[in-house]
Amino acid sequence: MAGQHRRKAARILATATAALTVAALAGCAGGSGEVNSDYGFATADQEDGSTITVWVDAAREPVAKAFEEANPDVPISIETYDGNAGGSGSFQTKVALFDQSGEGWPDVVFSTQTNDASWAAKETNGVQAFAAPLNKGYFSDDFLAGFTDGANDPMTVDGSVYGLRNDLAPVVLWYNQKLLDEFGYEIPTTWEEYEAMGEKLAAEHPGYILGSIGDSFVGTYVYYWGAQAPIFALDGNTFSSDFDDPHSVAMTELLDGMAANGTLVQDSVFSAPFVENYSDKIVAMPGPAWYAGALFQNPDSVNAEPGTFGAADPLYWEGEDEVTGNVGGGVWYASSHSKNLDAVETFLEFATSSEESAELNSGLPAYDEAASTWLDAQAESAFFAGDFKAAVQKAAGSVWGGWGFPSFSPETAYAAVVVPALAEGKTIADVVPEWQEQILNEAQVQGYTVE
Repeated sequence: MAGQHRRKAARILATATAALTVAALAGCAGGSGEVNSDYGFATADQEDGSTITVWVDAAREPVAKAFEEANPDVPISIETYDGNAGGSGSFQTKVALFDQSGEGWPDVVFSTQTNDASWAAKETNGVQAFAAPLNKGYFSDDFLAGFTDGANDPMTVDGSVYGLRNDLAPVVLWYNQKLLDEFGYEIPTTWEEYEAMGEKLAAEHPGYILGSIGDSFVGTYVYYWGAQAPIFALDGNTFSSDFDDPHSVAMTELLDGMAANGTLVQDSVFSAPFVENYSDKIVAMPGPAWYAGALFQNPDSVNAEPGTFGAADPLYWEGEDEVTGNVGGGVWYASSHSKNLDAVETFLEFATSSEESAELNSGLPAYDEAASTWLDAQAESAFFAGDFKAAVQKAAGSVWGGWGFPSFSPETAYAAVVVPALAEGKTIADVVPEWQEQILNEAQVQGYTVE
């Protein structure tokens, strides 16, 4: 690993000759009060060989264990948590408690959310920001340049990169080649064709589906983001949510229509009922690239037969930009309070760029070399029908840039308002005002100026 060979001895301690005193940081908890010129932030006194604590969700635990096996000389304590899934806020809540006590911070944290940098990069009540800036000397420019263009943009604040993207999660159109052949259907390329397929499928093959709207990440990121619906937009500190935009209205109507004819269901794609009732009835379904491993190759989920499913180019509105949504793509954060930053660096390089991590990733790695390894492995396995690699690569470069990354998740409002409304037999259109109000209230609570 490059991190193991980069002036390690000189970077063990923030010495007086390698640091600049910054009065504004002198009282910050967890740091030395001096900016280490090698790292670009105030570091804690370094303890070479000390154990690093790494927080991961269950899906990333194998990567952490692979690192432990490959680096027996690096002491590591692996702890699992919910990964901040669904915008739970657990990451921020736990860090706030450590900020109050002035100790206990983990060295590395994985989060499923791409918006944590909005708070993790900020000093809180005089305590240095949890997330360490990574492009001020901590990681080499060559290493950072290895990430896919734009991959780390959501974690970039005022020119500083505060997190490393684990994987890209662009939305593609998953399709069941065997069912399409059996029914004589073509792969839809636009939202309009997708909607028309829903009407045709409902009439000719009731019980077969084109997806689910029962997950908060699907309703928001897959459909509304993919539709260029500006319901979650951020400009500086100004947040806006426009459900009257034609793209927003059209997507709401599409979802309500397909839910009414039964081609969109309410079961979570990760639920037992979905797996039991619909695994062999999915004709097509827009979803993130990581469905590859999380659903279709997962023995506890859809567990499809090789050659059944393929990935096609993302859906778009006819005559408009060919863009798509994005569902997460986890992020690795390094703690600015860590006492073993060299070990943290070694771990993060392994987790994001190594061949081992690429092989364990369920989705498209954000690091280019790892992405190539992953895509080639998928192609060589011949598990997916069609040109899987081309579709995923196109989607990765087509994510719509109008979606915002504030300090809260769009998933919480969808889960609180839309999901229970659907269960009660209401339409999305019925609760749009309440849904929008919930989003705007969350923005206000977080301190944003609301339009």
